[in-house]
Amino acid sequence: MRKDTPVQQIEAEQLSQAGLSRRAALGLGAASAALSLAACATGTPPTAEVASPAFDGAVSFAHGVASGDPDQTSVVLWTRVSVAGEASVPVRWRVARDAALTDVVASGVFTTSAARDYTVKVIAEGLSPAAAYHYGFDVAGTASPVGRTRTLARSGKAPFKLAFFSCSNYPAGFFNAYKAMADRGDIDFAVHLGDYIYEYGADGYATEFGRTVGRVPDPVVEIVTLGDYRARLAQYRTDLDLQAAHAACPWFVSWDDHETTNDSWRDGAENHNPEDGEGDWGTRKGVAVQAYLEWMPVREPAPGQPRSALWRTFSFGELASLTMLESRLTGRSEGLDWGDLLEGATTPAEIMAKAGQGMAKAADPARTMLGTEQEAWLAELLKASTAAGHTWQILGNQVIMARVVPPNVHDALPAEQRAELGKLGSWVENLIQFTRLGLPWNLDAWDGYPAARARLYAAAEAAGARLITLTGDTHTAWANELLSGDKKLGAEFGCTSVSSPGMGDILKLPGYGQMMAEKNDDVVWHNPDGRGFSVLSVSAEAVTAEFVLVSTAFSKEFTTRVDATFRVTPTAGGITGVVAV
Repeated sequence: MRKDTPVQQIEAEQLSQAGLSRRAALGLGAASAALSLAACATGTPPTAEVASPAFDGAVSFAHGVASGDPDQTSVVLWTRVSVAGEASVPVRWRVARDAALTDVVASGVFTTSAARDYTVKVIAEGLSPAAAYHYGFDVAGTASPVGRTRTLARSGKAPFKLAFFSCSNYPAGFFNAYKAMADRGDIDFAVHLGDYIYEYGADGYATEFGRTVGRVPDPVVEIVTLGDYRARLAQYRTDLDLQAAHAACPWFVSWDDHETTNDSWRDGAENHNPEDGEGDWGTRKGVAVQAYLEWMPVREPAPGQPRSALWRTFSFGELASLTMLESRLTGRSEGLDWGDLLEGATTPAEIMAKAGQGMAKAADPARTMLGTEQEAWLAELLKASTAAGHTWQILGNQVIMARVVPPNVHDALPAEQRAELGKLGSWVENLIQFTRLGLPWNLDAWDGYPAARARLYAAAEAAGARLITLTGDTHTAWANELLSGDKKLGAEFGCTSVSSPGMGDILKLPGYGQMMAEKNDDVVWHNPDGRGFSVLSVSAEAVTAEFVLVSTAFSKEFTTRVDATFRVTPTAGGITGVVAV
């Protein structure tokens, strides 16, 4: 049995003050249990609206409101209060059928303090299935913005739309993609697939634009401590476009690497450097996870689970299950890097020999992306989802799942352009040379864990699942087919970034996307350019992915356009191919 840390003890006391207790639903029993929500705090809502408690002090709600992880009768509500001093603050929360919050259906009081960075996170219960609500918070007459949320359907196959995002780098550009989603008015849910924040300091990755418009990372150094991670999350949440996107609908979230640090895995990270004073990895990972759980509208892992065990699942009637994977901090084996694998090789024969050794190392069956516990959980979950009659099994996944080999850019580029690109850095020159080998480049994706991917595919095939995989990470857009031999197990839709630069910003090669599709059986379409988000429309008849681009991330004046749209339809034995519409 895990002994609670002081932070967890404080959190338990605060939940008790709010009339809440924890429960977990990560078991692998009957279909209903497997498709229930992961760890959450629950309680009986009051029969009458509670009064706003007294508080002697000035407060504000500078970071907006958010909701997330809805089920059929409850939803996570989130906000943060800004207050001078170290006082504990009693915050009233309300859920209502109207935007004025007069027709209240649930309410309560949550007391927050510096121990949890003045964040407020509660589970509003006793709600009706498939219903829309408004919610808000107040402290002694000072009110927060009002957000919109909704619960999931208990039964039936009512269609829904969800937007999905990835890679929102504050200094790299404005968050126009968030604003564009919030302004649409037709999105039921949102999914963030990771890199919600970035860890770098003011002179780090993609910070040049931010220095010209005042979007400089806070703190200005790389974030390492609990205070650092809290401050960085707070800065991002002051962005009004991000606040609008959170307030527009409930979110399902998962982290990738930059919520801790670049290329993280269970026991370390490429960008964690103890020799430079960054301390113990376990400590850094722990405080990053703590800050994330404080600041995000997400149900937390069950007691006894690691705090990083963020995998969980949701059921949309009989239409679909949505499973948010955790592929970084709990089970992932150490990543591989071609720079290390090919070190010392100079001749073509040496390079090919070391490349073969590298691929053999990647294929080691002991390597995992999810870890053995999550793998087993997912396999049972897919069986439960199909047994429950769900048409679709949707995965919230962080890195590219399809098999991808880059096209031979070296031979496609004129020598003068190759030389010019080489000036951008050795990694660009190395990439250009590497594309001649016909090997997967991104070993930080599932291509670096092929045995783990094969196990996931086998589990999906055994369950008769129709996978729809949502993916972020690459700052570019993808429509892929997930192939196991001749069988199409599902489709993968990869969204471009909110603001982080993509390959198209560096490798300006006309037709590169088409070259990628022609090189790879799994890839139907690829666009290396642009910023934006994607929209998944889910019905019993089809899943449609719409790729939306904003015209710029470098000006607050922008337009949007649909770059491409693809559709998948179900068949008795699986899915059709990914078809442009």
